[in-house]
Amino acid sequence: MKEAKVFSLCNQKGGTGKTGVSVNLGVGLVNQGKKVLAVDSDPQGDLTTSLGWRDSEQLNITLATLMKEAIMEEPIHTKEAILHHPEGIDLLPADLELSAMEMSLVTTMSREYVLKRVIQDLKQDYDYILIDTAPSLGMITINALAAADGTIIPVQAQFLSAKGMTELVKTIGKIKRQINPSLEIEGIILTMADVRTNMTKTVAETIREQYGSALKIYRNVIPFAIAAAETSAEGKSIYTHAKGSKVAKAYEAFTKEVLQNAEKQRTQARSAQCR
Repeated sequence: MKEAKVFSLCNQKGGTGKTGVSVNLGVGLVNQGKKVLAVDSDPQGDLTTSLGWRDSEQLNITLATLMKEAIMEEPIHTKEAILHHPEGIDLLPADLELSAMEMSLVTTMSREYVLKRVIQDLKQDYDYILIDTAPSLGMITINALAAADGTIIPVQAQFLSAKGMTELVKTIGKIKRQINPSLEIEGIILTMADVRTNMTKTVAETIREQYGSALKIYRNVIPFAIAAAETSAEGKSIYTHAKGSKVAKAYEAFTKEVLQNAEKQRTQARSAQCR
């Protein structure tokens, strides 16, 4: 039976381009013939807004609703919450109610696995599920990592963004050891890069020197462009807003790289099962 590969997009530092990567990787996968669900696990609802749903308070069911149902051990109305974007990607939206879940989860049994229970039945319906996380390492983000097969780390091409990765990598390692043994770091993607500057080159070299021997650093780099920032306001992906642009081509190449890695992992897993 087919089961979706689940990726969390994670970095505790804000402004690293997590939501942009979630949108454009997701639509990029759709363009490659994959069925994709994006999950907004950030109470600010940036992914929900970026895909065109601006007034999240008007939504009847959001991720917070579903997590409450899971906590109360009630039927989880997951499919009723799914929104369909014109570019083919589906969305589980978020609103500010999700911020209250941090406190609710503290006293919940098996609190790290609530989000995993919410999306479990959906894994048969999709090829990929992408979970966009908040810029924090709180309980909701831990839920996202507990539910994921792998995490993709967007890193802005700035010194402080790269410096903050050490804590994140340690946290992911701790979650792998204690909560989710199957969790892997899929790779690090450099975002909002001005390839003309020495700063970008220095940050890229620093990341490769510090983490390249242990972690995958994606070959493709997402360049900075005003067009990429404009997509959120329009509720569209970069492929629709600026088709053929350098950013669109970079995201397309990055998407193919993610697919190649996923297929390689599946082949290795099948080989291991046959031994």
